[in-house]
Amino acid sequence: MNQKKWLIKTWKKLNRTDVMEREEGFTRLGYSEEEWESIAAFIQEAQALGLAVIRDAAGNAIARWEGMHSEAGAVAMGSHLDTVKNGGGYDGVAGVLCGLGAVKALKEENYRPVVPVEVICFASEESSRFGVSTIGSKAMTGNWHPEMLRDVTDTEGITVRQAVEERGLSFEQMEEARRPCKAIRHFVELHIEQGTRIEEAGKDFGVATAVACPIRLRIRVVGKAGHTGSTPMSRRWDALVASAPLISFISERARQLSEENDVPVVATVSQINLTPNVITVIPEEVVLGIDIRSVNDCLKRSLADEIQEKMERLADEDGVSFTVETLVDDDSVKLDPDLSTSLQQMGQALGYEGLMMESGAGHDVMNMAARWSSGLIFIPCRDGLSHHPKEYASPKDLQMGVELLKAYIRQYAGEQ
Repeated sequence: MNQKKWLIKTWKKLNRTDVMEREEGFTRLGYSEEEWESIAAFIQEAQALGLAVIRDAAGNAIARWEGMHSEAGAVAMGSHLDTVKNGGGYDGVAGVLCGLGAVKALKEENYRPVVPVEVICFASEESSRFGVSTIGSKAMTGNWHPEMLRDVTDTEGITVRQAVEERGLSFEQMEEARRPCKAIRHFVELHIEQGTRIEEAGKDFGVATAVACPIRLRIRVVGKAGHTGSTPMSRRWDALVASAPLISFISERARQLSEENDVPVVATVSQINLTPNVITVIPEEVVLGIDIRSVNDCLKRSLADEIQEKMERLADEDGVSFTVETLVDDDSVKLDPDLSTSLQQMGQALGYEGLMMESGAGHDVMNMAARWSSGLIFIPCRDGLSHHPKEYASPKDLQMGVELLKAYIRQYAGEQ
């Protein structure tokens, strides 16, 4: 079977499907039975390639190809197999698939590594179930805080602890997934771009220099309820009306700042809850969820300050109260510049043109980078569409991903 046919066949196997296009997409939430079925498919495929697989205390699956020096730190790569609700079949899957594909191709070429090579499938990368992302890689890197997550629930009231233990794991023992520094030498994640910058730049692939971690705000706007028919317009304190200029300001100001600065900032009002949400009642309370991202931490925090100032002005103008809660305020993650440069040069040596860029989305690599030399490769996805049933990466670009990871293994794992 040639490489592209193997990629398509294995893509279907990892996605637990017989067809490439599914109108409903894929739903494999973190620590769900569906995610575990896909990880089982990964394990089966890895074992068929002759790799030894272990599951750690967080449910991460580590497929290992022993090298001549088994005690040496591994040259690792990987991603995840969980999805958002009704998501696509390439987000995360591409990295796991290309990692296995690179090992398969090198074995067929009779390559033998000097140090171990690992393909890691992380558990529960997406935040769509619990509002908390990259649980598996947090545990692997020691960035695991059980007291903060134990009682966090999904929309059905199932806690993180319950979900973990339904999969046969112990929530209290998840910290045992932490690996020592000497266990890994380098880590690279391959992922679909989830944007169009590679295509717009006329390049073949991307290499991220940094990952933009978010500021997330929850803003509560409180006015006064009243009858929509009998309350005069001059006697209204409408929380939704007061919120509308803030929503527009956030989008417009992020666009202006992106045009004025070398590094972009993006900001999105992505959640809104309205109370009482009755057609005959003036809105009394609006709760907004806001996501701000940039690899320039000063820029994203400056925008958060401007949002605070805008809220204060609107409160005076509209007679409502605004309160803000900062849910997340993380520094952006810088990736290993030497490894990033090396990844770009490897691609160029293969005849591909690489774009040095930053990542606007979070990935498991941002946790791995806190402990190990880490890099992030992007391959294109059609129209930049992601977290959507029509998400798509071509077999040609998946094959390029395999070639890039093969070069990474050869460069850093040595050859017997």
